[in-house]
Amino acid sequence: MNKNINSISLKEYAEEAYLNYSMYVILDRALPHIGDGMKPVQRRILYAMSELGLNAGSQYKKSARTVGDVIGKFHPHGDSAAYEAMVLMAQNFSFRYPLVDGQGNWGTQDDPKSFAAMRYTESKLTGFADLLLSELKFGTVDWQPNFDGSLLEPTILPAKIPSILLNGTTGIAVGMATDIPSHNIEEVLDACIYVLKNPKATTKELLKFIKGPDFSNEAPIIASSEELLEMYETGRGSFKIRAHWAKEGNDVVVNALPHQASGSKILEQIAEQMQKKKLPMVIDLRDEGDHKEPVRLLISLKSNRIDANEVMNHLYATTDLQKNYRFNINLIGLKGSPRVFALNNLISEWLKFRQQTVMRKLEHRLDQVDDRMHVLEGLLIVYVDLDKVIHIIRNSDDPKKELMKKFKISEIQTNAILEIRLRQLAKLEQIKLEEEKESLELERGELEKIIKSKARLKTYIKKELKEIKENFGDQRNSPIESSSNAKAFSEEEVVTSEAVTIVLSKGGWIRSAKGHDIDPAGLTFRGDDSLQHSAKGRNNQTAVFFDSRGKAFSVLAHSLPSARGLGEPLTGRISSESGVTFEGVAIGGDESKILIANSAGYGFISNLSNAISNQKKGKAFMKAPEGSSVLPPILMNEDHKYLAAVFSARDNKEKVSNKMLIFNIEELPFLPKGKGNKIINIPTKSFNEGKEYMMDICCLAEDSQLHIHHQGKTGGKSWTLKELEGYFSVRAKRGKVLPSGYNGQIKLQEIIKATEADLG
Repeated sequence: MNKNINSISLKEYAEEAYLNYSMYVILDRALPHIGDGMKPVQRRILYAMSELGLNAGSQYKKSARTVGDVIGKFHPHGDSAAYEAMVLMAQNFSFRYPLVDGQGNWGTQDDPKSFAAMRYTESKLTGFADLLLSELKFGTVDWQPNFDGSLLEPTILPAKIPSILLNGTTGIAVGMATDIPSHNIEEVLDACIYVLKNPKATTKELLKFIKGPDFSNEAPIIASSEELLEMYETGRGSFKIRAHWAKEGNDVVVNALPHQASGSKILEQIAEQMQKKKLPMVIDLRDEGDHKEPVRLLISLKSNRIDANEVMNHLYATTDLQKNYRFNINLIGLKGSPRVFALNNLISEWLKFRQQTVMRKLEHRLDQVDDRMHVLEGLLIVYVDLDKVIHIIRNSDDPKKELMKKFKISEIQTNAILEIRLRQLAKLEQIKLEEEKESLELERGELEKIIKSKARLKTYIKKELKEIKENFGDQRNSPIESSSNAKAFSEEEVVTSEAVTIVLSKGGWIRSAKGHDIDPAGLTFRGDDSLQHSAKGRNNQTAVFFDSRGKAFSVLAHSLPSARGLGEPLTGRISSESGVTFEGVAIGGDESKILIANSAGYGFISNLSNAISNQKKGKAFMKAPEGSSVLPPILMNEDHKYLAAVFSARDNKEKVSNKMLIFNIEELPFLPKGKGNKIINIPTKSFNEGKEYMMDICCLAEDSQLHIHHQGKTGGKSWTLKELEGYFSVRAKRGKVLPSGYNGQIKLQEIIKATEADLG
């Protein structure tokens, strides 16, 4: 075995390799630096473009030229990755303040990756990019060898502005990520100036200047002041952005979308809901965007009576017209390690970076001034004794050495003297040198004052930030709204209101027929099954079915099967007890009233809404005495003033007689649920022995008639209230015996002379 080979366990090797890879991804790929807000590939693109002379005032050059320099000199990765990073910096809908000025197809907000190939597009730097690059040659930053050691590249750009806040960024590293939104330059610079004056400023104080994130369009940001404060204090959180829209006639025009939302995808989402009949109030969709107005989505409503706000609140909740965005200020600090920053800490650290950068620039300039002063002092010696200098140069074998010895000057000064041209020996040139020296002396004094004073340094930076604000400042685009009313329509709200008749069979099968003019008894039923009860209402209401024990079960009317078929069993929709039967159904609006009764002679009035429940096991609504059964419910209207009830009585000789009682309906109590009061006085003992029970009830208006159906006989007779005067009494009486011809099973029906009331 070779003694020069060191062995290492696979576990240690894997851990070290993964750690090295993780640190590379975090520091050199995914996370930006607080100083210039750039990731390495972005920094290299900007530097390569500046080296190519592609500043804001230059002509455009093919993007392929830039990408070639980037990957050939500084960033040895694929050309597509470098070009995509370059495209992102050119898209005004991606960057709040673009750094690359592109000519050609650079993609659209609807499809950011639809940009043309780099051989077709042209580009140069924007004026804003100059704020990152202008001080690069002034000794402001450190330099490092490129990947092959043939060139040098800056480790960071000397940014004059906190670019990380202005354009934001996103990135996914190993075990961490960053999501920083863009902000308005005026607000951010005002906050920086405030921190320069007040180094201990809190995030809450800074939010007086920075209202929140700011993007490239007018789509409002949804976040309360409390949420924003927590977000900026912790460096983590989330917020929403919703589309901006306006009403034009019956059309809703969306003219600003959330950041990086796709208009075509949103139209697909809305169209899908229309196909599934979840948006009956929307009849048409169009994309009318063009070059002048890139975002213009048209949503046509069915009529001007539809509330556009409610429709948009539904679309906010169900489409990308409103999106959630993460907020995570995770970036590389001045110490070279990743960290999550609060807003005040971020601005303070960037200002520290800026002070260091400006100090290096000033010191670099001071060195240049000192060097030039040193040269000028030597040059001016020429004019003190010009003839001697010329004599030495003409006659000496080593004029450089002799000049240094004669005038006691440095080698640098001597070289400058020897390089003077004859025309520069004129008196005018001497005056220019003396003026330049005076100017440099003044500049050196100012530089030394700033370098030695922290207060002057802050004033210098403050003045610089104010100038940038004047030159590049703009108004906020994104308004801040404190709350969101986004709410998806409920299933009932999106159903069109249509007249329906709900049909319940004796076997417990249910279905829904369109319209109110059908004959439920004339429908086809399964086998020996037949009609039990029916009710008229609207398709967007809830049908309530009552079983024989007084439980109420709710089913959405629009979800019931069509009456064109045989329907389906109610037990497939609910969880009912064994041995019960379904006796009736009611359907109506929220304020609809029903009268519910049972065969033991008890009943009460209630709102139908009291019987509605979303539980499959139903809701205990009427407490029916043992052995009794609930009668079909009656949907009441405001004209109903009387209640007619008929019951069967069998005497000791087994003779059956039917009695009827009519009384004022106001005598019956209004209850949310319960047992109710006696309608007819049926003794408990007689009921338990099966001798007496209530057969049917009916509500009557002043001008309606009572039709009495007698089992086994066709037709029947209709009675006016005047003809029924003998049956009127008060609640809980025994009533009056019906004529001998009505001693079988009796059904009561209200006959209305006028047009049938709409009970829905």
